[in-house]
Amino acid sequence: MFSLDIDHLKNAYASGSLTPAQVLDQVYDRIASMGERPVWISLIPKDQALAQLQQAPKGRLWGIPFAVKDNIDVAGMPTTAGCPDFAYTPSRSAFVVERLQAEGAILIGKTNLDQFATGLVGTRSPYGICSSVFSPDHVSGGSSSGSAVAVAAGLVSFSLGTDTAGSGRVPVAFNNIVGLKPSKGLISNRGLVPACRSLDCISIFAGTCADALAVLEVAGVYDPEDAFSRNAAQAGPWPDGFRFGLPMGKLEFFGDTQAEALFAQAVERLHALGGQQVYIDFTPFAQCAQLLYSGPWVAERLAAIDDFANTKPESLHEVVRGIILGAKDISAADGFKGFYRLAELIRQAETQWARMDVMLLPTTGTTYRIDEVLADPIRLNSNLGAYTNFVNLMDLSAIAIPAGFRPNGLPFGITIMGRAFQDDAIAALADRLHRALPSASLGGTGIALDSTPPVVAAANEKIALAVVGAHLAGQPLHHQLVERKARLRAVTRTAAGYSLYALADTQPAKPGLVFDGLGAGAIEVEIYEMDAAAFGSFVAQIPAPLGIGTLTLADGTLVKGFLCEGHATRGATDITAFGGWRGWLAR
Repeated sequence: MFSLDIDHLKNAYASGSLTPAQVLDQVYDRIASMGERPVWISLIPKDQALAQLQQAPKGRLWGIPFAVKDNIDVAGMPTTAGCPDFAYTPSRSAFVVERLQAEGAILIGKTNLDQFATGLVGTRSPYGICSSVFSPDHVSGGSSSGSAVAVAAGLVSFSLGTDTAGSGRVPVAFNNIVGLKPSKGLISNRGLVPACRSLDCISIFAGTCADALAVLEVAGVYDPEDAFSRNAAQAGPWPDGFRFGLPMGKLEFFGDTQAEALFAQAVERLHALGGQQVYIDFTPFAQCAQLLYSGPWVAERLAAIDDFANTKPESLHEVVRGIILGAKDISAADGFKGFYRLAELIRQAETQWARMDVMLLPTTGTTYRIDEVLADPIRLNSNLGAYTNFVNLMDLSAIAIPAGFRPNGLPFGITIMGRAFQDDAIAALADRLHRALPSASLGGTGIALDSTPPVVAAANEKIALAVVGAHLAGQPLHHQLVERKARLRAVTRTAAGYSLYALADTQPAKPGLVFDGLGAGAIEVEIYEMDAAAFGSFVAQIPAPLGIGTLTLADGTLVKGFLCEGHATRGATDITAFGGWRGWLAR
């Protein structure tokens, strides 16, 4: 079995040792050997996949096979959300699928899930029960069960799942793969059947952190058609001496002493990477986790499928029906009380975040056999969410990685969590921790992790850039900074002597900053930093009469920034007195 990791396939295509068509042959042979059910709900026929390849652009993911969870739309394919009576066939693919295919990725099919993404176990589907690739008797984890197994079994290079309460992380722990749960809004949810629309994240399953980041690089683009999409710069990598938080007191492993020992080993490996351990009060996080299913967010699950659930309740899986229809008793007043309580818990958690850069937790405290979950579906599912349920409620980023095997051969996993939009930073740290694991392999394939390239750390050298107008946060050209992963460093003002003009006949409207020694100064600027390559591509698209020069800030610091050719100010409006572009716009 050859590896389907993205770097290996790209190198093989470049050298001619493999072609994408040969890879698709192998993918369909592997699927035929394993069987279509229960991993797949809809499989694209091989001849259609080959036709897709013929039309695929030769972009960053050309010839890379992938799968999507079947609550994500693909044009011309049924979307079931794990419920046959709910199925519909969209005419347009989800935004994230469009992005991936525009870069040449080849869709293989749509995968099984806990119905309506309600569950962390993978047992709540009429299309069959997925099991861990390491044991037919143990749960695969859910709700993104099929997506995780497809990667772990070596059927695709990566897959898309979703994550509301932990569905992009729990299956990772049971299948020895990587799961990147991006910050809310970083990947557009347009074309996703919602579970809790305000919390849902489309997640990425892969064999390595590097592959997950390669997919995020393509998929994590602002979508103006999604009301929950967010524009944000990513954080830089953590330096040595980073602080990782651990809960004070004894963690709950539900009697799984083998998992407890593996977690202790992961803590020691993080120490060896230069981490400084700090103990935190886990109470606000634990109480927040309980809100997800005991609070009003269950009503949001009902809102997602209200008409269908009320007209065809018999079509719902028994356990899912009990959870979703139970929300009918939740009042609007309960909803507001839940929001207030969440705000209180987030404020309490701020004190703990001030003491740490990242948090380290078990992904799950234990695992279960399928028959155990079927006999006690609610309690055991709740146990699996003890360390996952609070993450989206608190607007955190997270990445789950393997952390070794129990003596019985079942895998164990850990999760690194950071603040919102620290996805790149925590993934780089997670990759180092993953690679510190002895004899690490990709899923259940037996392919060694060290045969794949690590995450390449961003260059330490950053270039600071001052922006004054259409590139400010919230302005029309700010996306050009976001696309280059520019990071906001400061909001400040220029030194005296600068004048600001509203230029005539520019689209979008732009100001021009000129040093003439006359202006009162104190012009508002935002300082961003980016790597040299990003800076170069940014500067290349700046139109005359604007350009990049050296600005002096109020504290005397020199920084690169936007300046305007003097001739362009003739006939322009002097807006210096407004103190900046935003002040002028708000006039």
